[in-house]
Amino acid sequence: MNGDGRLFAPATERNREPIASVLRQLLPASGMVLEVASGTGEHVVHFARLFPDLIWQPTDTEEGGLDSIRAWRDSAGLANIREPIALDAAGPWPVAAADAIVCINMVHISPWAATSGLMRGARHLLRPGAPLILYGPYRRDGVTTAPSNEAFDASLKARNPEWGLRDVSSVEREAAANGLDLDRTYEMPANNLILAFRRRDAPPAQ
Repeated sequence: MNGDGRLFAPATERNREPIASVLRQLLPASGMVLEVASGTGEHVVHFARLFPDLIWQPTDTEEGGLDSIRAWRDSAGLANIREPIALDAAGPWPVAAADAIVCINMVHISPWAATSGLMRGARHLLRPGAPLILYGPYRRDGVTTAPSNEAFDASLKARNPEWGLRDVSSVEREAAANGLDLDRTYEMPANNLILAFRRRDAPPAQ
């Protein structure tokens, strides 16, 4: 932690540019981007600086995370980052609409209920064609999981049995049930993926 309250995540400096290179392809030219599970706030500050025509709404479940996000926002002095708000993906969402949703490294460090809630939230907030962008490590059918990811999965489950790497197919099914289609999968450094979903034109069957 910095003396001004900013928290640091070591992986952020390594992955922020690769993530940003994909965001350039997926984000709208303008509008509001909701970041679910903003963590320390380092990503949202970096992206807000790179995409000044977008308004960024950071969120987190923990008060410590919200404090760090505020400290990073204040340090950066960027006008296109809103006041961070408390949001639990599994619960009610205090946001009415978004032009895109970004969620980095949450799906594997949370119960499955958070992923289900993320898909429900995206269904209600996004307009047809708008993106939901997920980043993190995943399992894939027919693709051998890297040893580093296997070890990471074991460590996550040791910390909390409800955590762990998710199968892309399981995430895709949950998304489809909420009117979101997997548009493209991006290979990322360090055995991570970006899953880019799009809100379907027609609502899912009830």
